[in-house]
Amino acid sequence: MARLAADDWVTAAVRALLTDGPDAVAVQPLARRLGTTKGSFYWHFDTRDDLLRAALQRWLRQGTEDVIVAVEAATEDPVERARMLMRMVTEHSLASPGQLRLLATADHPDVRAALETAARRRIGYVARLLRAAGLPAAVARRRAMLAYAAYIGHAQLANSTPGVLPTGSAARRALLTALTDLLFAPVDAEA
Repeated sequence: MARLAADDWVTAAVRALLTDGPDAVAVQPLARRLGTTKGSFYWHFDTRDDLLRAALQRWLRQGTEDVIVAVEAATEDPVERARMLMRMVTEHSLASPGQLRLLATADHPDVRAALETAARRRIGYVARLLRAAGLPAAVARRRAMLAYAAYIGHAQLANSTPGVLPTGSAARRALLTALTDLLFAPVDAEA
């Protein structure tokens, strides 16, 4: 039997969490999947809740912080950063319904806390991009919230009714361009 690290447990827990929700982060089923015993789990974690929180932290880092770092490293232009961010997250929402699984279990206090942290960080980052492009703070914040709501809506459509979304790459690019154009549109009476 291979010796497992805490990271192996967290990786398996994230997969279970995003596939089947927080209840799937259970010691015995994960131990079976990993081909080990519950003793291995208790070598690394005191409780199942500790593992769940570690999985949520990993999800938060990978799905938020790592994405922001990648976007920041790619270009200096806030509009290009926003385009890249929108492309990355919409492509991810087409491939992975994990965010929606978490939203569906937001009644769990640890999941709710992670979702709120992610939403605040993501909205804050988009607002920062909009401010860098010259929009007033209040307008940037409102538009950032709208962008995040559009992302969640896109993820919902991608997983529940994918046929309503554009299918060709040109049509998907046009949708993302329209969203970016709306985000960075000049401020009229909105301020």
